[in-house]
Amino acid sequence: MTTKRGMLLAAGLSLAGLVLWAAAPADGPLLTRAKALFQPLPKAQESAANPLRPVRVELGKMLYYEPRLSKSGVFSCNSCHNLATYGVDNGATSMGHKWTLGPRNAPTTLNAASHVSQFWDGRAKDVEEQAKGPVLNPKEMASPHGRFVVERIASIPEYVDLFQKAFAGEVHPLTYDNVAKAIGAFERTLVTPGRFDKFLGGDLGALTAEEKAGLDLFIETGCVACHMGPAVGGGMYQKFGVYKPFQTLTRSKTVDNGRFEATRAEADRFLFKVPGLRNVANTYPYFHDGSVWGLGEAVKDMGELQLDKKLTEAEIKSILSFLRSLTGEVPREARTLPLLPPSTEKTSRPEYD
Repeated sequence: MTTKRGMLLAAGLSLAGLVLWAAAPADGPLLTRAKALFQPLPKAQESAANPLRPVRVELGKMLYYEPRLSKSGVFSCNSCHNLATYGVDNGATSMGHKWTLGPRNAPTTLNAASHVSQFWDGRAKDVEEQAKGPVLNPKEMASPHGRFVVERIASIPEYVDLFQKAFAGEVHPLTYDNVAKAIGAFERTLVTPGRFDKFLGGDLGALTAEEKAGLDLFIETGCVACHMGPAVGGGMYQKFGVYKPFQTLTRSKTVDNGRFEATRAEADRFLFKVPGLRNVANTYPYFHDGSVWGLGEAVKDMGELQLDKKLTEAEIKSILSFLRSLTGEVPREARTLPLLPPSTEKTSRPEYD
């Protein structure tokens, strides 16, 4: 005999089934749209000019964590691009030699090799070229010249042996260019796939209903005009402040001319490389000057500055749900500290001035 409670339960289950049936077809078109705009991250960010040989990647990892690349022996790549905190130092701007603060926020090294260029102003074409800059920058690692770095590393037999293996066949395997190539090879392995990649691969259950709604709003609002591709950004330059000067909303204390500083072309004034949004929930503070600490505030500002839209709290919350789904897994091997070889009597001593 069917009870009233049983009838209500059956009706409830039927209604739930209808809701699920009605919602399911909407996921298909959303996936189709998403696949046209984004791509899953590759297993590694390959480069024909810098093959990812295991010994080269191993050497690059050691050099990424190697403080002796700096004049003081204090700072390494990992100082500003800490892999334990998603490739950033979570500071507005980074501290370098003699505790000097740099002018711009340190972008994450995770997935960076897939970007169109490196640095906020795009002055380096790839991660290999980028790796040369901070080592010689007087406000960062402050080594006086490439020869200083090569001589210091060459004083350590273990490194000499690794360079010979990593760059086998070269007459002079230990060069400043090869220091950068080794670091670049390691950085090309810093790929952080996550649930969003599973969704793009066809797993409709990889994202929650709230996250899928946020993705849909992210697309409809126009965020994808700049934030697309495997890294959800990083593929183009854009003026920061399309509809309003960015200084009106951010807390920047200085005027940064952006890409103009690298090219001196007036058309590039206030243009910056669009940041990738992978792991964005963990790579605060935001913008080139690190002036905004809350991701919700950054989304609100982007709506006003770039799209001329005042997003509601509900819309911001929805977009945030999608952005948090972009958090991936930092490769365990990459974030495990390597054992570095000891200095020798020939190794130059740290210099702090």
